[in-house]
Order: sequence, then C-alpha cells, then structure tokens
Amino acid sequence: MTVDSTAARKPRRSSTKRTRAKQPTADQTQLVQLLTPEGERVEHPDYSIDLTPEELRGLYRDMVLTRRFDAEATTLQRQGELGLWASLLGQEAPQIGSGRALRDDDYVFPTYREHGVAWCRDVDPTNLLGMFRGVNNGGWDPNSNNFHLYTIVIGSQTLHATGYAMGVAKDGADSAVIAYFGDGASSQGDVAEAFTFSAVYNAPVVFFCQNNQWAISEPTERQTRVPLYQRAQGYGFPGVRVDGNDVLACLAVTRAALERARSGQGPMLVEAFTYRMGAHTTSDDPTRYRADEERELWEAKDPILRLRTYLTREEFADEAFFTALDQESDALAKRVRDAVRSMPDPDHMAIFENIYADGHALVDEERAQFAAYQASFAEEGH
Repeated sequence: MTVDSTAARKPRRSSTKRTRAKQPTADQTQLVQLLTPEGERVEHPDYSIDLTPEELRGLYRDMVLTRRFDAEATTLQRQGELGLWASLLGQEAPQIGSGRALRDDDYVFPTYREHGVAWCRDVDPTNLLGMFRGVNNGGWDPNSNNFHLYTIVIGSQTLHATGYAMGVAKDGADSAVIAYFGDGASSQGDVAEAFTFSAVYNAPVVFFCQNNQWAISEPTERQTRVPLYQRAQGYGFPGVRVDGNDVLACLAVTRAALERARSGQGPMLVEAFTYRMGAHTTSDDPTRYRADEERELWEAKDPILRLRTYLTREEFADEAFFTALDQESDALAKRVRDAVRSMPDPDHMAIFENIYADGHALVDEERAQFAAYQASFAEEGH
C-alpha cells in the first residue's frame, strides 16, 4: 500500500541536490498564537482560552503519548511488522488541539495521519495499526466514536465530510463536522468541490488543513501562491491561519470554528501552519529533497517542548508528573508491540467477500484463480 498525491512528484535521484532551507516563518499579524516557541503565554484579540492546570497537563499528556505511539509504530514498520506507516511527528499540537475541541456528537473525517485525533476520539491505538499490517480494512466502527475510517485517497474525505454535514443540517442536529487534509491535498479537485458545495449549502463543516510544508517531496510554494487559508475567501467563507505547533491556539481556533458551524454560520477553513518532522511515510527518504537546516529550525518550535516549558515555568507540573508520564508511555509502547505481533493473519480468501451484495461472476472467477494459486504452494510443499 502506498500513499501518494497527484500534486507531489517523486524525489530526486541524487542525494546531493537538496532544496535550500526555507525560513519557517509566517506573517505574525495573520498567525493566531497563544503560546510562543519559548513557552511564553500571549493573548490574541479574536481567540482566547482559559484552561486549568489539570487541562494543560492533559493536553501535554495527549501529545506525549501520541508521539510515543507514533514512534513505536515507525519502529514496528522498520522491523517488518507493518507494511507502511505515516508518522505524525511534529504535528501533535494541531491534532490534539483540534481533537480536544470536538464534542462527542461531532463527526470526524480523517486522512491517514490523524493518530492524535483518533486518540482524542478514544479509538484504541492498536486498531489503527491493523490496516497498516494488512489484517483489516480499518479496525473500528466509525459510528462508535464518530470517527470515520482512515482515507488513503488524497482529498476525497473532504467531499464525504461535506455531504455528511449537509445531512446534519437537514436533520436539524446541533453538531458539526470536521475534515482533515494536508497542504498537498489542497490542490485536489475534490477539495475545491467540497469548498463549493459546503459554501452554497451553508454546511456545518470545518476544513482543517495541516500545512506541514511538504506534499511528499514538493514544498508548499508548489501548491499555492498565497497562504492556504486565504483560498476560503474565493468560496465565500472565512479562513484563519493558526500556529500549528501551539496546542492552545489550535484548541481555541478549532473550538470557535466548530461553534460557528453549529450555530448555522456555515463552513470555515483552518490552516494549521506546522511542519512534518519525519518522512512522508516510512517508504520516503526526506533527506533527498530537503535540507537538515530546515528541520533544525522547526525543532526549536517543537509543540511538546514549548508546553513543557510553560508547565514548568508556571509550576503547573512537577518532576513526579513527568516521570509518571514516561512510565505510562513505556507501558503504551509495550501494549502496542504486543498487540501488533499477536494480530492473527486474515483469511486469504476474505478479500473477495463483501464486494457485491448478490455476488458477481468476475469476482467468482478471480476467487477461483486465487484459490488455485494458493493451493499450488501446498502442492509444491509435498
């Protein structure tokens, strides 16, 4: 299984030619920020948030455990236990911040990288790994947590979210829908169509773009000539850019956008300006197309480090808290390892089930051919 984007091209063959480091800057007058990279609390005229120390510790715990799970999944892939893995390293703040802004009755349409949002929706982390191990097609019931199955096709989930949101509006429900996608997906026609339909029908949907600067090997400037959030203006609804490494700002902005949608004011685009610290997937080598200096610039903006600095400075968390969290992280990693390695292999013939309700002659023929192919191995063994 591969994850690709029509807007992205293959990396260069030469490992010596890499793009120069881009300055990870954004116009501060356009960037919503509540916690600076140095861990300083600041205010914003349009978005504010007041969290208790316990809630702040909860956000920190969410990001730490999500990062540890993600790292364990990457290791498992390297050990041959998973076929592929799409890491979220560096994108913990937009996922946890937006995920914790959701109400239980809101509905989420993710891509294939929203492991932090899944955590916030109480989807067992081990269920996320079944698809990447090839033992199931998702691993969870979307309606149990209002969290749709992962979408591999780039951008298509924005249309699904829009249609679902239109249904929510017709039902008169007091809930919102959120659709996640990346900067590369913003170039897809599906996303443009979703913007059009959501605006025309005033659908209660929030489009949450995690602009992690790279669509596989293509930088954001290959996707757009203006900041991505400004695209919303052309469709008739507002857009906002938030510091995607600031979990507090992501929480505040997403909470406001969701409430706006619930109150009948229609769609909104949130662009979380963040950075993909790792590879696009485990089949990618980012050193072939981006400079080490670029990553170093963004490491100083690490979302977990800045919140820890704030917690420590304000004495909202002590060493006992951090030590206990480290132990919890180790326990989670072990649980994930054990669960993946004990997943039973699927029935080889199950791939042909649930295709057509009443069966299909071509599928029957393919099933028979595959069964004969499998049987040939047993014959050779004798």
